[in-house]
Amino acid sequence: MKLIPVIQIIVSVVLVVLILLQERSAGMSGIFGGGDSGGIYQTRRGLERMIFYGTIVCAVIFAGLAIAQLWVK
Repeated sequence: MKLIPVIQIIVSVVLVVLILLQERSAGMSGIFGGGDSGGIYQTRRGLERMIFYGTIVCAVIFAGLAIAQLWVK
């Protein structure tokens, strides 16, 4: 059984979920009343920041796995 494609599928599903959670209106800020801030810049705090950094980490892992899969073949 090849391990890299299985891990890549799991990481891709997690990445999609994290990207969907970042949606301002439907994400965590919308759930907890943050909603539309009327065009005012708002910094990421708490859970939003963790989701943002988690998305970056998952994207880097996904890209690394894709490159690793090319070299393994």
